[in-house]
Amino acid sequence: MNLQNTLSNQVKEAVKTIYNAQLETVEFQATRREFAGDITVVVFPVLRVVKGNPVQIGESIGNYLVEHVDFVKAFNVVKGFLNIEIADAYYVNFFNSISNDSSYGFVTPKTDEKAVMVEYSSPNTNKPLHLGHIRNNLLGYSVAEIIKASGKKVYKTQIINDRGIHICKSMLAWKRFGNGETPETTGLKGDKLVGNYYVKFDQEYKKEIEALIKEGKSEEEAKKQAPILIEAQEMLQKWEAGNDEVVALWKTMNGWVYDGFDVTYKNLGVNFDALYYESQTYLLGKEFVTAGLESGVFYKKEDGSVWCDLTEDGLDEKIVLRSDGTAVYMTQDIGTAIQRIKDYPDVGGMVYTVGNEQDYHFKVLFLILKKLGFDWAKNLFHLSYGMVDLPSGKMKSREGTVVDADDLIVEMSNTAEEISEELGKLDGYTEQEKKDVYKTIGLGALKYFILKVDPKKRILFDPKDSVDFQGNTGPFIQYTYARIQAILRKANFDMSVNITNIKLHEKEKELIKQLELFPDIIQQAASNYSPALIANYTYDLVKEFNSFYQNVSILGADIETEKIFRVKLSQSVANTIRNAFSLLGIQVPERM
Repeated sequence: MNLQNTLSNQVKEAVKTIYNAQLETVEFQATRREFAGDITVVVFPVLRVVKGNPVQIGESIGNYLVEHVDFVKAFNVVKGFLNIEIADAYYVNFFNSISNDSSYGFVTPKTDEKAVMVEYSSPNTNKPLHLGHIRNNLLGYSVAEIIKASGKKVYKTQIINDRGIHICKSMLAWKRFGNGETPETTGLKGDKLVGNYYVKFDQEYKKEIEALIKEGKSEEEAKKQAPILIEAQEMLQKWEAGNDEVVALWKTMNGWVYDGFDVTYKNLGVNFDALYYESQTYLLGKEFVTAGLESGVFYKKEDGSVWCDLTEDGLDEKIVLRSDGTAVYMTQDIGTAIQRIKDYPDVGGMVYTVGNEQDYHFKVLFLILKKLGFDWAKNLFHLSYGMVDLPSGKMKSREGTVVDADDLIVEMSNTAEEISEELGKLDGYTEQEKKDVYKTIGLGALKYFILKVDPKKRILFDPKDSVDFQGNTGPFIQYTYARIQAILRKANFDMSVNITNIKLHEKEKELIKQLELFPDIIQQAASNYSPALIANYTYDLVKEFNSFYQNVSILGADIETEKIFRVKLSQSVANTIRNAFSLLGIQVPERM
């Protein structure tokens, strides 16, 4: 139990003892720097249950705490704020309780608790992963790791969009213009090769539209009548009919893409426990649509299409089956959700990491699943996030103006190299050591820049700004971790002993206070599905450490017990940085 929880119980007990009143919650805030104290109780909310002067009420509660709580040594009241001073012994004892815990803050998952499934990535197999996918993957992976650290079992999954007209566009363009080239013959990653043909299709499609317009067709007519589009639609029909030649080409080109994706995922440092494919799931929802028709959740229109009327719930009518009996995205998502629970019966809820343009879709999906009677549907969450923009503007896949994920990872490493060389950070390293550190810094910069922002906010990403060794950046935090490792390498004395009788420097106390927050921050980040809370906590911890480093002598301390305590404190800060960054999927270098 942390300081705030312990004090909360004691303040409630004080109000009950002094005023015979029941206080439901206690409001705390950090003590303002101009007043003595380590933590402040806001007295005004107490006036809901106790009538009187807030200063006098604060005085009464303060006296009770000094008398009954060992670690409360003094207090002062400023207007309606009760500032409480905590004895050094409390912080020293707390620190000793965590100093040897390498997984401090993490909760071991309980076997009897329901698991959570987190979906992320979910790409189309007609193009390589791009910057938008990077935010999706980083968010989903990090949220999964945070939920796991909060004490729940987690499964990471994705639904791969491997069918549809957009896939056939790449296939047709390759068939027409590819001359049989493969990833092996071109030296290109498979996803890049297939993506090139998606762009090629669009180029040819635009030429045909232009030609048809010159023949007198309207733009709308030209878009529908372009021969290359009609042929792609025919290819899709053949695929759905199981045409051997089309299915064989589809399997081959998708295989190229999966091999390419695997390389990107490995470079990005994300992974999955289970994969679902749209080609296998798009028919799954049909049986549940039939069941929903029988139970009255859905209704059929005269043309045979099936709908769900959600107008009473403040939404619209939603189609779940076309008149020709074919599935729509909603049908697929209904079936996939149900199939996942069948495959993983210990799952009690799911998190869908999908951009905010799909907000309405997920409101509808979750509501339909509730109406179908699935109890776990109340535990579904759409991790909605904003787009990533670049200084050059918006990305468009079909025009080939996206920022390729692989290219960006390389660019980040190159940017880290350029800035590190300017600063002379890695003098004395071998070339391989430098290369490894550049990649660690570059990826850390990219991940931190994206994850420190609240998921709902849109991001303007600038690679150069993200690789900065000052300010709220990944490299700044990594550099602090490496600085602490340098201290630990010089600490050639026994650190196994716990130091108990010591007077704390103010900077030591502030650092321990920051460490104490970490377990609660993990729980908050899990509840809010927000890696930004972890990222910004880590930055605050690092700022506090650097202030401690600049104001307190660590290895040069005159008293041996002070030196041991300060090195151990530095070590705990480093462990917490490493643990926090692991939740963001970021590595920390031992030297930098």
